[in-house]
Amino acid sequence: MSFDKKHSWIVTILSVLYPIVSYFLIGFKAEQLFLVALVNFLFYVSGVTRRVITGFSIFIIYWILFDYMKAIPNYLYHSVDILPIYNLDKKLFGINYQDHLLSLNEYLHIKQSSFLDVMAGIFYLTWVPVPMLFALYLFFTQREQFFCFSLTFLLVNIMGFIIYYLHPAAPPWYIQQYGTVFNPLTLGNTAGLGRFDAYFGVEIFKSIYAKSSNVFAAMPSLHSSYPLLVLFYGIKNKLKYINILFAIIMLGIWFSAVYTSHHYFLDVFAGIICAFSGITVFHYLLKTQIMKNLIRHLMKVTQ
Repeated sequence: MSFDKKHSWIVTILSVLYPIVSYFLIGFKAEQLFLVALVNFLFYVSGVTRRVITGFSIFIIYWILFDYMKAIPNYLYHSVDILPIYNLDKKLFGINYQDHLLSLNEYLHIKQSSFLDVMAGIFYLTWVPVPMLFALYLFFTQREQFFCFSLTFLLVNIMGFIIYYLHPAAPPWYIQQYGTVFNPLTLGNTAGLGRFDAYFGVEIFKSIYAKSSNVFAAMPSLHSSYPLLVLFYGIKNKLKYINILFAIIMLGIWFSAVYTSHHYFLDVFAGIICAFSGITVFHYLLKTQIMKNLIRHLMKVTQ
């Protein structure tokens, strides 16, 4: 991607507009200035980094959309599913334990251990680095596949965001801590991941979930969608033994989502369906001339 004044002006205008729009929508945050500084640094420092940040702008769009969900809470449009999803999950996947029917979350809460706490935390910490590192690998080795993966990732997230607004759902930890009464002022919660923080004496997950965009967006579990997308494109690109690692991470995240009470198994299942749906829809769109032209254009601007 060669440098020219047109690209420079686009970056400058967006760098000014983003903090201003963010300020009026969700208020000022230091992360906004960090993102602007990072984008500008990578854009101007070299040709290689300019191509990388241009390609990864797809992921930046995802992040901004996710962050802006704070401005328009989904519970303003539909009532939050608190008790029905709990009862349905327990009915479909519950476990009889000492003459009581428990949800998988409740059963795993009883069976918690330090080993599982640590493993769950480790698996959950991979949900951002693994997709990003995989995307970086594709960017430098299979540029067209990079854009296919990135656009599928964006599409799956948009599908998930739409469902969040059509069906707001409380996570398991909400009913465990607050019961069935809806409280719109509820803040993000580390839930079972707090035990990882406590074990190591850190506040990694506390800092992450304090910035949660929407507490009532448990279904689908997009945490469960991402590793499936990585595994699908890993298999598609014949990464062989590395796909075994991707599969282990995927299963680990699915288990950890339920173990830490961040998601019901129903949420995880919905995340899996969302991922497969996004993959199917994207590959259908990939046959259209519009999508072919878009991929071709993206390839051109990152050359």
